Amino acid sequence: MIYFKSFSGLCKAKAGALLVFLSLIFISDSKAQTIDSIAERMLIYQRSSGGWPKAINEKKIIYENKISREQLQQIRSTVNENDGTFDNKATSREIRYLISAFKLTGNEKYFQAAQKGIDFIFAAQYENGGWPQYYPDKRLYRAQVTFNDDAMVNILNILQDIAENKGDYSVFEDAYIKKANAAISKALTCIVKSQITVGGKLTAWGSQYDEKTLTPAKARAFEPVSITSSESVGIARFLMRIKNPSDEIKTAIIAAVKWFDEVKIVGFNTKRVEDTNLPKGFDLILVEDPANVFWARFYDLKTQEPIFSDRTEILRKRISEIEYERRVGYSWYGIWPEKLITKEFPNWRRLNNI
Repeated sequence: MIYFKSFSGLCKAKAGALLVFLSLIFISDSKAQTIDSIAERMLIYQRSSGGWPKAINEKKIIYENKISREQLQQIRSTVNENDGTFDNKATSREIRYLISAFKLTGNEKYFQAAQKGIDFIFAAQYENGGWPQYYPDKRLYRAQVTFNDDAMVNILNILQDIAENKGDYSVFEDAYIKKANAAISKALTCIVKSQITVGGKLTAWGSQYDEKTLTPAKARAFEPVSITSSESVGIARFLMRIKNPSDEIKTAIIAAVKWFDEVKIVGFNTKRVEDTNLPKGFDLILVEDPANVFWARFYDLKTQEPIFSDRTEILRKRISEIEYERRVGYSWYGIWPEKLITKEFPNWRRLNNI
C-alpha cells in the first residue's frame, strides 16, 4: 500500500492514474479504428449489390492510385450500377484483401464489406451451381457460367476457405460456413456435369457454358467454343482441395490430367521477333524447340487440335493465320498444367490412396 503525505499528492496520483487509464482507452480505440488506404478505396468502389466492378468508364481500377475529389463523386454516383463482376479477379480480390485488412486492423467496416461481397456471391449463383461473369447484368455473354480467367474458381476457393474455417476466414460464423458448404456442393455438381466428353472419353472443361443448358459456349469473338487447358487447370486444382472426394470427383481429376498429358505440344515454342513494319514493332511466331513442352489455350471439341481465332470469329489451326492484333494480344500458349501434372497430381494421389 502507498501512503501520501498530503491531499494534493493523492489528487496528483489519482489524476496521473486517470490519464494512464484514458490513454489506454484511447490506444485501444485507436487500434480499432486503424485504417488501410487500399481497403478504404475498396469500400468506395463497392456497389450497392455487394460486388465490385473491374473498371469504371472502361478505366481499370487500380487501388494503389489516390482518388481525386472529382473521381470520388463519379464513383459514388455509380454505386447502384449493375456491373458487379467476377471477371479479372474483381470481387474475389476485394473480399480477400478486406478480410486480411480486417484481421490486421480490427476495422469492422472491412469485415462488413467483405461479408456483403460474400452475400453477393451467394445471390449470384445459379441453381445449377454455376456463376455468371457479371451479376445482375446479363447482357451478351455476361450471363454464361464462366470459368474463363478462373472467375468461378476464384469464388470457390474463397468459399472453401470459409467452409474449412481456414486462416483469416475463421471470422465467419456457422451460418456462413453452412451457406458456403451448400454453394460448394451445388458447384461441384455443375463442374462434374460440365466436363466435356469426346468420343466417349472425359477430357477437361470449356471457358464458359450456356447458363441454362450447360453446353460449351463462346464468349468474345476470339474465345471460341472449345476445351481450354488454362482454366481447366484451375478447376482440377480446386477439385483436389475437396477432402474425401467422391468417385465422381476422383474420376474428373484423373481424366483431366490424362487429357493434359495427351494434348501437350512437344518440340515447339513461341518466339518474339522484331519487325519495325508492324504496329507494335514485333511479331510472335512458332519455332522449333526440342526441349520445350507447352499447351495451347484452346482445343477443338472434336479433333482436340489447337485452335486460334481473332475478331473475325474464323477458326484457324495456326497462330500465324490470325490477325496481328490478336496474335500478339492474347495468351495462346502456356505451361499452365505443368506443375499440376508433375507435382500436385502425384501428391493428391498419395493423399487419397489412389
